[in-house]
Amino acid sequence: MGGALSGKRIGLLAGWASRQNGGVFEALLAQIALIHDLGAQAIVFAARDRWSQEDAGRLCGAEAHFANATGPPALAYAPALQPRLQAAKLDCLHLHGLWQGSSLTGATWARRHPGRYLISPHGMLDPWITERGRWKKALFRYSVERRNWRAAGRFHALSQDEARDIGYWVGNAPVDVIANAAPPLSPPDDRVRAPEIVYLGRIHPKKNIGALIEAWRRARPQLPPQASLTIAGAGTDAKVETLRKQVSLAGPDVTYIGPVYGAQKDALLQRARYLVLPSHSEGLPMAVLEGWAAATPAIMTRACHLPDGLAAGAALPCAADPASISEALIAALSLDQERWRIMSAAARALAGGPYARHTIAARWEQVYAAVLGIGATDG
Repeated sequence: MGGALSGKRIGLLAGWASRQNGGVFEALLAQIALIHDLGAQAIVFAARDRWSQEDAGRLCGAEAHFANATGPPALAYAPALQPRLQAAKLDCLHLHGLWQGSSLTGATWARRHPGRYLISPHGMLDPWITERGRWKKALFRYSVERRNWRAAGRFHALSQDEARDIGYWVGNAPVDVIANAAPPLSPPDDRVRAPEIVYLGRIHPKKNIGALIEAWRRARPQLPPQASLTIAGAGTDAKVETLRKQVSLAGPDVTYIGPVYGAQKDALLQRARYLVLPSHSEGLPMAVLEGWAAATPAIMTRACHLPDGLAAGAALPCAADPASISEALIAALSLDQERWRIMSAAARALAGGPYARHTIAARWEQVYAAVLGIGATDG
């Protein structure tokens, strides 16, 4: 695989390239890896943030350019990236995320390189997102995003739901639907897992963690005595402080352990009986795919956009309200070991099949080749 893209320089532009960007950063890391699999070079461009230096070691050896941001911190606008983009001699540029200064930076590059620019919104055109800060987004849309969207030769959607969102906002631009790639599978393991349920993701209101903690409180009388809820993830200082207060009132079977990476994250997922993601809004959550690669089934809302996980028996559904989440927690920890093992095997099969990196990389080879106007190999 990768003959068509061998030696091509593919720019990856994002607001931040660190844990500050939550699941988008994890997706960016997976994109770097598959670009390298295809024989191309990934070059990362992002605003500098408090975690940039520490997390640069996770960029799989990719060339990376960071620049200081100006203006409101949430916009992550780093105008000094523009000359670096022009000097990098990119074959194409791939923007990850919307509603930040990176949209202006990407559109400016695209005007000089027509047809070589594509955008992955990563769920940022989801109705739950577009309704938050509505007037600010309307202003940003008219001043920046409309020009940015017009500059893109193609869009990438993580799901059919997102493709519809893109069509609603952007119109008839070409859209390629490609899921995120799961990490490599964990070794098979038949041990009986303790009744631990894990939340892994950004500490943010859209993740609905407060409702999860309330649901756990309601479910507790019907859960096994050893059951526990572990919450892991990074967020702003204010949001983490709010979470810590909620956890302190929740009881000793609920813990917040902060962000986890590498071997610590792998160990957490491999010991968990389920991963829970009761989100209001997602693109396509890397946490669920990481859990499936560790043979860990999921409890998730429809907003995770993974209906095949439900169809394959790799996940249990819940709505976003505490009552529904509570019912799902009780149902999940009521399953006997044999039924859980069937779910676990289904999760692993999805991560090793339709969501495997080589499967997703083959689709991306076709898309990047189309952007570059070259023929993709069969790999």
